[in-house]
Amino acid sequence: MKPVPTSVPLPRHSALFTDLAELTKSRLTILVLFTTLTGFYLASAGHPKPLPLFHALLGTAAVAAGAAVLNQVLEAAADARMHRTKSRPIPAGRFADRDALCLGTLLSGFGLAYLFLSCNELTAWIAALTLFSYLFLYTPLKQITSCNTLIGAIPGALPPVIGWTAAGQPLNTGALALFLILFFWQMPHFLAIAWLYREDYARGGFRMLTRNDPDGRATAWKTVAYALAVFLVGLLPYVWLLCGPLYLAGSLLCGGAYLAAALAFARDRSAARRLFLASIVYLPVMLILLIADQL
Repeated sequence: MKPVPTSVPLPRHSALFTDLAELTKSRLTILVLFTTLTGFYLASAGHPKPLPLFHALLGTAAVAAGAAVLNQVLEAAADARMHRTKSRPIPAGRFADRDALCLGTLLSGFGLAYLFLSCNELTAWIAALTLFSYLFLYTPLKQITSCNTLIGAIPGALPPVIGWTAAGQPLNTGALALFLILFFWQMPHFLAIAWLYREDYARGGFRMLTRNDPDGRATAWKTVAYALAVFLVGLLPYVWLLCGPLYLAGSLLCGGAYLAAALAFARDRSAARRLFLASIVYLPVMLILLIADQL
């Protein structure tokens, strides 16, 4: 009798699709698009025009996906040394460096050109700044200084600004409020990850704050300081009259919960995962509040 296989391998095209989704960091790209959508929606005062919004999202998606691929090309050697990343397509040998380089360049180049032609010049320049700072500042600095997280928070906070200017608004307090919320939100989020995977990051040669902080005290209290900043900048859309009481109430609750999770991490390092989960919940809830308040 012919033996029954214990597992069925994925069809070749399905495996390629999975690798492409991992190369382009599809979940992160979706989050980038959500923040871009929020910026566009607020800049449109709750009445976004569908076609310009489509142009902004398509161009941003291409730039974000291309940046993710190129980042993995640059970090392939470090990824191969880390347990959490060694199975990625490039270090695992399922995707050639040259092919990934071509894919990332085509995607990011198309995205920048598309934003320039379909949105406006300012939006394309902000997207270019996002791409450049992510690839040529944040990525190499991860091997040099623990300040890399602060630098990396800049490109991470620019997508809602891309959405804001794509809707035809200038760089003003609305764009600044969105930038600051995203910028400071990232800090406790990434410091929690850095603590959870501190040994793996050290194995990869990344100079995270946790590298020279064996008891985690410095990491924890910096996390609290950043969480307090998150709480305060979360009030800016209300202070600057972008949003009303609904957003204010939600912001106070979300910011307070995020700060409480950071304080728990400061008291007990085993609460790092709880802080990470709190950061995962905080951002989409705040983005939904920003949109819902306009409705």
